[in-house]
Amino acid sequence: MSRSWVRGAVGFAWALAAVGGASAQTQDRPVYRCPGPPVLYTDAISPAEAQKRGCRTIENAPVTVIQSAPPRAPARAATGAAAERPAESRVNADEQRRRDSDARRILEAELKREEQNLAALQKEYNSGEPERLGSERNYQRYLDRVAEMKAGVERKEADIEAIKRELAKLPQ
Repeated sequence: MSRSWVRGAVGFAWALAAVGGASAQTQDRPVYRCPGPPVLYTDAISPAEAQKRGCRTIENAPVTVIQSAPPRAPARAATGAAAERPAESRVNADEQRRRDSDARRILEAELKREEQNLAALQKEYNSGEPERLGSERNYQRYLDRVAEMKAGVERKEADIEAIKRELAKLPQ
């Protein structure tokens, strides 16, 4: 198969899909192939207009209908208020306060654990001069381990900042 034939077949399928609403009405109207860049496949023109443009009728053309997704409602502008929800999906105020306090407790425990891990890493890192191990006769191995330790300390610091940001988002 030549590429132009494949492109034409794909274009034809898309064009027929774009004609839109291929229902029983579409079956009654002829489908035309009109020349020119780009080639146009349509059933939305009259026979006189098709003849004037130099379009050919396509007999017994299979019509492909591609169902598109229904249009979504436009997003609401941010007004600071929460989006309206159905009544059955709402949580009462006491339940929400309990959830928020649980989330705060979990985040505070995680923050404490991460700060302890950071302190241990910083102690081992020793301001960029950790103890050399016996397996590190090659100085490059030592430098690689120091670089990994530094990256680990920086990751822990970033994790702690992220947890603090999450805590700041929760209501008091």
